[in-house]
Amino acid sequence: MKVSVIGAGNVGATVAQVLASREVADQIVLVDIKQGVAEGKSLDLWQTAPINYYDSRIIGVTDDYQATHDSEVVVITSGVPRKPGMSRDDLISINAGIVKEVTEKVVKTSPAAKIIVVSNPLDVMTYVAYRVSGFEANRVMGMAGILDTARYRAFLAEALDCSPKDIQALLLGGHGDTMVPLPRYTTVSGIPVTQLIGKEQLDQIIKRTQNGGGEIVSLLGTSAWYAPGAAAAQMVEAIIRNQKHIFPCCAYLNGEYGYKGLCVGVPVKLGKNGIEKIIEIDLNAEERSLFDNSAKAVKTLIDALEGMKIL
Repeated sequence: MKVSVIGAGNVGATVAQVLASREVADQIVLVDIKQGVAEGKSLDLWQTAPINYYDSRIIGVTDDYQATHDSEVVVITSGVPRKPGMSRDDLISINAGIVKEVTEKVVKTSPAAKIIVVSNPLDVMTYVAYRVSGFEANRVMGMAGILDTARYRAFLAEALDCSPKDIQALLLGGHGDTMVPLPRYTTVSGIPVTQLIGKEQLDQIIKRTQNGGGEIVSLLGTSAWYAPGAAAAQMVEAIIRNQKHIFPCCAYLNGEYGYKGLCVGVPVKLGKNGIEKIIEIDLNAEERSLFDNSAKAVKTLIDALEGMKIL
């Protein structure tokens, strides 16, 4: 079983590290365009195998997609990272071209693969990969909801002084400040979170979640990588091991939630076929309004992409 990660930067290397430590695949291939980067990082990671006790073989190559041949899952992290003062909108023209080229190469070498997109702006780049690949919608998805939900849960655990393992949560919408955390679907060991925390504090946590990526950028001067990498690896594991996990992921909608032709975050069941089901949950009027606002923001970005004539 082979998994390939395109882009050996911080996120890509973290994906490979988590996959190897969990022994999700027999072989993990790191690909980068910069000479020696993937080779060096894969060698460094492979040398942790005797320490961390795993057998997954990690190899690195420079722009050699033949090494990724017949991958079960391909994770695309390639692209320019967001920098201070740069919105996700600013990334579209640059990263769409990169994701398009990468996807074309992936399709040639791994025509049966499932594709997970991590590149930003996430929802638009997932749409690019879907359009360019020609794959069925269930085989192309974006990593966003798992990361955003993890941030939401981490902030709640901190506020409640409890284990993050006890918190279950859900959010919808685009990956950005219009995302929609859902307190009504958030529980702590089965207890509705609204019974444990006041509305004002909960609203502050939701706002912090919506700006979660920006907070990291302001501190580090670049995008996050540990949590995004771990989130993408969790999606890979759910597919490879056919776990049927229900996660919020960026998916192509074909009528679900009343939308067609855009990729946006919704709950899905992940298994060996990729997205095995898009789950439509009941939304109240406020939740529906927030989701519609987020979906429209994503649609605006997709319209901007279409206007660039990149696809």
